[in-house]
Amino acid sequence: MRHSLYLCLLLLLPGVAMAQTAGQIGRMGFGGRGIAVGNALAGDASGFASPFYNPALAPYIKNQSLGLSAALMTQDRQLQFVELQTPLRPLAGIAAGLIHTGVQDIDQRNSSGYHISMVSTNEFAFFAAFGVRVGSKASIGVGLQLFRNDLHSDLPAVQTFGLDIGIGVHVLPSLHIGLVLDDLLAKYSWDTINQDGAGVTDKFPTRLRVGASWVLLEERLQLLAEYESSFSVRQIRESSVIFTGRAPRETFETRELTLHQSHFRVGAEYTLVPQFVIRAGMGRMEEFSSGGPRPSAGFMVEQPLGLLVTQVAYTAVLEPYALGTMHLITLRFFL
Repeated sequence: MRHSLYLCLLLLLPGVAMAQTAGQIGRMGFGGRGIAVGNALAGDASGFASPFYNPALAPYIKNQSLGLSAALMTQDRQLQFVELQTPLRPLAGIAAGLIHTGVQDIDQRNSSGYHISMVSTNEFAFFAAFGVRVGSKASIGVGLQLFRNDLHSDLPAVQTFGLDIGIGVHVLPSLHIGLVLDDLLAKYSWDTINQDGAGVTDKFPTRLRVGASWVLLEERLQLLAEYESSFSVRQIRESSVIFTGRAPRETFETRELTLHQSHFRVGAEYTLVPQFVIRAGMGRMEEFSSGGPRPSAGFMVEQPLGLLVTQVAYTAVLEPYALGTMHLITLRFFL
């Protein structure tokens, strides 16, 4: 039965097949604040941005804190975040966090359409970021990310690591620019030989991001913008028929194609009072014509619980391609 299923799948494949880029978990954003402002945080030196977005932002961390986030999503999808960050005064800072995404209750069926079982997928990304100030106006940082993908019980889980490098510069007292190079060296190597397949390597896109943060109205309003240039290497598998003697034989050739994409993000944050902040943003702005933009909005409320200062943030995101609305709750405890 299993071989029949694989045969049907092979018959449905076109002569040219292109793999999808890996590492989407690292491009979804991090936490309620970042997603609410469109993930346009490469240049945010306010001290409230996660160094996940730019390790050079770690020196601006103001207080030690623990953040926990969970999302409510359609299509049986899951998304959670956890992060611990702390300043290393007077010149440095460090942060570490974990992202989990998954899809539950996937209906697995055979080639005849009969139900076999319910399966799920899980992907994890751990990151650690360290940054240090260089002089009075600049900072540099480096981040390490570890990825693990459990796609199916019949496939061994794959792991990889990637490096992020970031810099930040205060051009003006109210204007900060950030530059980040993401996901260096990261790739998934799948081994499907035991499933009558072959080894496949999915390289993560190499991303260059430039972001800016502009503070106005006595630091009550912050405007954010970011541009991303992404280079992805995809494998193209082409089939052809050759004749050896009088018998035809199908052969396959795999070659790599480098693709470039541009992404634009904007966001804003306004402090009504120190204990209440409203946020809005827009991601995937380059896909307006194809129905793919990602508008978002949210707010944050701060409330002391004894000596423990607690922030509660809510974010709503209109997902692209009619996937519905994602609701995200973040709790942050200042230790």
